[in-house]
Amino acid sequence: MKTNRQQPAPKRPSALAAAFDADSEESVGNRLIMLFWAGVWLFWMLQPFIDAIRHIDTVGGMVGVVVVPVFCVVYLWHFYACRAAFFRLSYPWGYQVRSRDVLRYLGLGALAIVCIVAVGQDGIAAAIFFALSGLWTLPLIWGWITVFSTAVAYVLLWNLPGWHADPSTFVGLGFGGVAITVGMVAGRRQHQLRESRQVNAELMVQQERNRMARDLHDILGHSLTVITVKAELAGRLMDAGAEERARTEVADLERLSRTALADVRRAVEGYREISLSGELARAKEALAAAGITASTPTALDQVPADLVEPFAWTVRESVTNVLRHSRASTCSITVTPTSITVRDDGVGCAASAGDGNGLAGLRERALSAGAVLITRSVEPHGFSVTVVASSDTPGPLEGPDAQDVAQRHTVGRPSGEATA
Repeated sequence: MKTNRQQPAPKRPSALAAAFDADSEESVGNRLIMLFWAGVWLFWMLQPFIDAIRHIDTVGGMVGVVVVPVFCVVYLWHFYACRAAFFRLSYPWGYQVRSRDVLRYLGLGALAIVCIVAVGQDGIAAAIFFALSGLWTLPLIWGWITVFSTAVAYVLLWNLPGWHADPSTFVGLGFGGVAITVGMVAGRRQHQLRESRQVNAELMVQQERNRMARDLHDILGHSLTVITVKAELAGRLMDAGAEERARTEVADLERLSRTALADVRRAVEGYREISLSGELARAKEALAAAGITASTPTALDQVPADLVEPFAWTVRESVTNVLRHSRASTCSITVTPTSITVRDDGVGCAASAGDGNGLAGLRERALSAGAVLITRSVEPHGFSVTVVASSDTPGPLEGPDAQDVAQRHTVGRPSGEATA
């Protein structure tokens, strides 16, 4: 027994991964913009640098003059390497930190300590930048732990000689921490929105492809089936010596092929329209050419406008299946304000079950119009296709299948019958 094993679709890279790709021009541009804004805030490092210059004659001053610029460079490098903090997703738990980011972060912390030792209390600005950078280097919860730990350590340092209480540092830590966190949350929402838009765009493309495939199947399937039937009829007429009738059928073949070509062009352009009366007329002609007695309605004014198109497609697809598979001698089409039924006296479900694509497309059209597609075998032989308006209480149905269709629409599907 053969089974169709569908290969898994390749995993689509997320918008976040695309945005953070190191080779992506957009990623580089975003990071450079964020790098600029990160660099603007480094003006707070001017105070420890100026203080180091004032004490250039001391070891601490000389070390500070070197360490403060190095700290700023490493900070910007770390910010850029971590891929623009505000565009980075950070989760409180389960976030996998890259080892190279941690190494840079530890190096930044070491430089902050050297800056504090060399410059004194003014060097605490380096510790503030170090603590806040933990919010976008580490998991968010650990970043905030680093911020609070820095605040506690700063309070303890007030006991050192030459140090004094300065609550403004807490303002910087608090304001900076909240701003960075809000920025990261906003960045997360932005990327989620971008990814959702990308998914929606892909779904719209896929839906349009499915619509085109369905329309082309319905158009070409019906037209080519009629052309095949008429070609066979023309061949039999030629063999029988009825050349005049054969010429008529050949002329019809040319007309049908041109009509099919025009339908395909209109479908591709998206301007194709289908009418119920036109489909009934074509169905009657095609059935007659195949030697099948057709019974079609004459009055269609009762059909609501929103059901005209799905009813027309029902006629086209069902008659196509009758011509292809049924080997029927009669085919009846019954139309009511709420339903349409195409019934033949052919071989039944076994032969008709193979046209899965057409019935699947017909089911989609019915659902889009708020209707239900019902297919079943008819005793003693035959097959019927019904599209009925979907509602809690079905409207009155007419014809030989009315009671059965209404019951199945309300109750469910009996065994042995198929509802597409």
